[in-house]
Amino acid sequence: MAGLSRNSPIPQSLVLHQRSRQLEIAFDTGETFRLPFELLRVYSPSAEVRGHGPGQETLQTGKREVEITALEPVGNYAVRPRFSDGHDSGIYSWDILYDLGRHQDERWTDYLARLAAAGASRDPI
Repeated sequence: MAGLSRNSPIPQSLVLHQRSRQLEIAFDTGETFRLPFELLRVYSPSAEVRGHGPGQETLQTGKREVEITALEPVGNYAVRPRFSDGHDSGIYSWDILYDLGRHQDERWTDYLARLAAAGASRDPI
């Protein structure tokens, strides 16, 4: 497997834990991360979530119970999860997954702050 750059960490294993709703990723750096499905969904690299430029992001709400129903390989550099809410357009490169793992706490804190500022909820309506 290859990453987007020569120095990209490469996953050695990806395991979906349906009960805890987490994707476990072990990288060739020796690091292992457990990423909640909700975090993966709300930080999807898709245009639907990120928009087409800075300031065009769409806050994702009601994703607490989202599940990953399938995980499809994309070449040698990424995976495309299919989420239970129908979202399936995000392609998660190894670099994106590694970054989410390394910065999970900050991303989670930021997401919760944006929800609070919008008066929105993690729970489905």
